[in-house]
Amino acid sequence: MEVLILENKTNSEKDRCLRQKASPVKNFNEEIRQAARNMMDAMRDGKGVGLAGPQVGLLRRIFVTHADGDEPRVFINPSIIWTSQEQVSIEEGCLSLPGVYADVKRPGKIKIQAWNEKGRAFTLEVSGMLARVIQHEYDHLEGILFIDRVNEAKREKLLSKLSKQAAGREKSQKISR
Repeated sequence: MEVLILENKTNSEKDRCLRQKASPVKNFNEEIRQAARNMMDAMRDGKGVGLAGPQVGLLRRIFVTHADGDEPRVFINPSIIWTSQEQVSIEEGCLSLPGVYADVKRPGKIKIQAWNEKGRAFTLEVSGMLARVIQHEYDHLEGILFIDRVNEAKREKLLSKLSKQAAGREKSQKISR
């Protein structure tokens, strides 16, 4: 399972997928369970702590997490039902924007309802890193990237860095052929 990298190009299929709102999962079947397993593997391979369906070309409302100090989790059709007033600024990165990092301000605590891969509903109230990861992955389901949560000047700087990295990757791929 390949993680899509933002290309920042107008006609990019990958960018359209990353920027599109995901549809609800309708069937809790073996296909969605296998997708969750594959996403967990891709997240671990990328050394990430979360991964959402749109990041692997699956436009469904599913994401996986494995934050430090927490167990691996699957969230299907999640809804964030409460957020704290307290805002916390922490540096974020993303498997779909490799090498790009920025401080993002988000609520310090949240409450989320979702279903696991077995179709069982659950509610979690969390803070710290897990709250951060959940909000970041939830944004992916809405077609929002963490760079959308920083000011325009910072976003342009980050996109420029991403474009330079992509050009470098393309150049090295041509040389290795």
